[in-house]
Amino acid sequence: MLKILKLNQISAAGLKRFSADKYAIAGELDSPDAILVRSTPIKPDDLPSTVRAIARAGAGVDKICVDDCTVRGIPVFNTPGANANSVKELIMLALLLSSRGVIRGIRFLDELAKTTNDPEVVTKTVEKEKKRFAGSEIIGNTLGIVGLGAIGSIVAEMAIGMGMEVLGFDPGLSVDQAWRLSNKVKRCKDLPTLLAKSDFITLHLPMLESTRYMINSESLKNVKKGARLLNFSREKIVDPFAVVEALDKGKLSKFITDFPHPVLMGREDIILMPHIGASTKEAEDNCAIMAADQLIDFLENGNIKNSVNFPNLEMERTGVCRLAFSNMNVPNMLGQVLPILASHNINVLDMLNRSRGSIAYTLLDVDTVVSAEIIEMIKAIDGIYAVRTH
Repeated sequence: MLKILKLNQISAAGLKRFSADKYAIAGELDSPDAILVRSTPIKPDDLPSTVRAIARAGAGVDKICVDDCTVRGIPVFNTPGANANSVKELIMLALLLSSRGVIRGIRFLDELAKTTNDPEVVTKTVEKEKKRFAGSEIIGNTLGIVGLGAIGSIVAEMAIGMGMEVLGFDPGLSVDQAWRLSNKVKRCKDLPTLLAKSDFITLHLPMLESTRYMINSESLKNVKKGARLLNFSREKIVDPFAVVEALDKGKLSKFITDFPHPVLMGREDIILMPHIGASTKEAEDNCAIMAADQLIDFLENGNIKNSVNFPNLEMERTGVCRLAFSNMNVPNMLGQVLPILASHNINVLDMLNRSRGSIAYTLLDVDTVVSAEIIEMIKAIDGIYAVRTH
């Protein structure tokens, strides 16, 4: 029986993927084989020695000690794209709210309701004051998208459908991402160029050291005067103090974000939301299902998909037993493992090896059961992180 430690409320749609005859799932477990998490931070001291994998039902993994997991041979999975439509729809709302006086109009009516219940007075007052809440249409405006992954690409498609011109910047654009991207998106060579040409800017980036406070006092000097900035990506990609300064100077006209900060609160030119980008039933279901399926395939087959620290690697099963091991990405690691198997008359039927940065991962399908003694011999090789059978 495999034990899954569930650190948050996880959608039942995902939990149903774990068959009751193979898995035990609970919020408190001794010696768990894996962790399923949404938002709880995981620090090195929080990791039981038995944990073989972590799956996050969401995209960001900045609260998980990924580097420590890597050297312990623990893949960390996330669910890119599972909440993409939910975020996209909130971006659509943010674009419209930043262009029209909807929020101020609603607040005005709430206050009016406290002073009168006379329909005639309400009608006359509304007709007199509605010009205060006039806005502009977004059609024909330019939307700059920073980050063209799962979410950025469908935001681009949405904006094109709404009659906007779309610019994109993503220095790490993969081939798969490029295939998903509409040919109507005009790619910018760098961030300053995109900022200078965009009426609206929306950010869709992971939280990395290279993206930390990417939007700061220096980069905001390039912004087109009066532009509106949206951040529904990660809080620390934007320096809130720099945004306030840009608003005060008139460089930005609006800031809309899913990440409230005290310095941003109480301003008419800022719209704050309580981190609800992925807060739809559909997104929670999709994230939970994807996280569960990836975790199951790893625990049962050693396959890896959508890991943030291990290479993606999937292989159809053959043979009697599957051996999986992770190691430092240095020469002659396979050259030390294969002789051990050969010396015990174990024949390799199929093999797949991939590397990612400093780590390598290998799947070996063999013709007989691999004993605990052989596993310990492989573990003893310098540079091996973890060895498991499936």
